[in-house]
Amino acid sequence: MPPTTRTVRIGSSHGLHARPAKLFAQAAKESGIPITISKDAGTPVNAASILGVIALGIEQGDYVTLTAEGDGAETILDELSDLLSADHDAP
Repeated sequence: MPPTTRTVRIGSSHGLHARPAKLFAQAAKESGIPITISKDAGTPVNAASILGVIALGIEQGDYVTLTAEGDGAETILDELSDLLSADHDAP
């Protein structure tokens, strides 16, 4: 079965900095399947690695690609996409 992918526009007004990156990486880790995230055409990193995610330097409005393989990949990528497109910096 081929990997499942989603392209998502980042919603947080300060990008994927510490708090939203932590929420995202934790959710990716808890999914139990391998997930990667990449910015533009860059090299994918492990989505469960908070340091890897922060190192991508993702800003608001940037597009990222999520890739997952395994049971429930569609559902998990839907949930992660919702997490990334939300503004976690809103008051």
